[in-house]
Amino acid sequence: MSMFCNQCQEALRNIGCDAMAGVCGKTSETANLQDLLIYTLKGVAFFNQEAREHNLNHPATDRLIMDGLFTTITNANFDPESVADRIETALDERDEIKGRLQKQGLYEQQLEPDYVMWRTGRDGFEAKSEEKQVGLLSADNEDVRSLRSLVLFGLKGMAAYAEHALNLGYKKADISRFIERALVATEDDSLSADDLTALAMETGKYGVDVMALLDEANTTTYGHPEMTEVSIEVRNNPAILVSGHDLKDFEELLKQTEGTGVDVYTHSEMLPANYYPAFKKYDHFVGNYGNAWWKQKEEFSSFNGPVLFTTNCIVPPRDGYADRVYTTGATAYPGFPHIPDREDGEEKDFTQIIEHAKQLESPTQIEEGSIVGGFAHNQVTQLADQVVDAVKTGAIRKFFVMAGCDGRMMSREYYTEFAKQLPEDTVILTAGCAKYRYNKLPLGDINGIPRVLDAGQCNDSYSLAVVAMKLKEIFELNDINELPIEYNLAWYEQKAVIVLLSLLHLGVKDIKLGPTLPAFLSPNVAQVLVDKFGISGMTNVEDDMAVLNA
Repeated sequence: MSMFCNQCQEALRNIGCDAMAGVCGKTSETANLQDLLIYTLKGVAFFNQEAREHNLNHPATDRLIMDGLFTTITNANFDPESVADRIETALDERDEIKGRLQKQGLYEQQLEPDYVMWRTGRDGFEAKSEEKQVGLLSADNEDVRSLRSLVLFGLKGMAAYAEHALNLGYKKADISRFIERALVATEDDSLSADDLTALAMETGKYGVDVMALLDEANTTTYGHPEMTEVSIEVRNNPAILVSGHDLKDFEELLKQTEGTGVDVYTHSEMLPANYYPAFKKYDHFVGNYGNAWWKQKEEFSSFNGPVLFTTNCIVPPRDGYADRVYTTGATAYPGFPHIPDREDGEEKDFTQIIEHAKQLESPTQIEEGSIVGGFAHNQVTQLADQVVDAVKTGAIRKFFVMAGCDGRMMSREYYTEFAKQLPEDTVILTAGCAKYRYNKLPLGDINGIPRVLDAGQCNDSYSLAVVAMKLKEIFELNDINELPIEYNLAWYEQKAVIVLLSLLHLGVKDIKLGPTLPAFLSPNVAQVLVDKFGISGMTNVEDDMAVLNA
């Protein structure tokens, strides 16, 4: 076995990728180094927990852990050198924190687990990364292994959202403290399956907290998303296409392109940037180009200009556009120019990509018209009277939450057909790139309320939870599950895992999850989720509509 990775929905045979490369295109070298990075971060967390208790921790350590976890999310970083750099930094940080504790007489050398003491030069990373205790298969017990993975993948999604908030100056020590404690717990052989199940549910609690923090960061900085008609057409100017999730990167690029003659467009999960008031003042911010991440090979080719990845999801590129793709933050790909991180409070410098754009042709138009979005919790609250009246009069009979991720499997056409066949007295609540399966369908509206209400990015699933809790309050219900809301979610990567755990923490039951159940769930763990929360897998449109009372 050259590698083993089962963290995303595309896991080979729904078991795990175990060859020289994953289905995503990640090489076994990169996959193993990412496992070693996580292993090393557990050592950082081990010592930083103690440093935090004595106010000896440094804020930079929080970012190091967040960035390291984010780096290992599916389709974020394909560059083994970039990952190895982070391992070296993490080793130095781990040992520096340990030394700081020893200097204060707060830590004495003892029989330490391997993850807090291993050390080799860079030339030894590859061999170390292939040792059994480093990867996902370290635990012999299948259920323990499954639950550790569930927690770890939730932490990866949590760290991604925490880093976006941190980029805007928002952080909570409790979130970083939990990430450290949970990382160390995944190496604790004394924890039973019941202990780890409780930890997974606690991960969901902090998932809600981190999404609330990011929502606060985004809305305080850029205003509340508002109902917006977004152009999907192009202009005759050179342009930059921005993909990913990071709004701080997007803001700085907009500022630096102003007055240069270079337009800016969003792609995939960056679409919701169009909904924020602060970005609407930029005349050169044109709209959205293309669809979900997995269509980028065709859409990047026709865009003609450079592409900036602020986060995942990168697909190994075609030659026709590979020389005009840039990365920043946790993302990297061999051969792609990388925009360095901010230093000393300064903005990132996007000069290179802007100058590149000026030399290239304007985008080729691939679609016409516009799409409507911007229905985060504040906007929906403003429409509350309309929504409540429509529910009370029977104009809206039911809501269907169809949030989550899109992907390239043919089976995901199910979500398009499901949306098409929903009765006309139903409304879709969505967030994440799953919306691209139906957000351009002519589904109409109900009394002026669009039948597809897009709250935004995957982290804006928090908005959907806020809306549900508000409706529960308005209708004076005791249980969120009494609402006329059904959940038919699609997942792909680890941010969807933390969204799922967060919904479970909030008490949501009877979620349908597809297009496959996660490969990292053992039969016993999957059965617990079925028995306790009513989670079930996708079957076919007709049968699932009957189950969900469509």
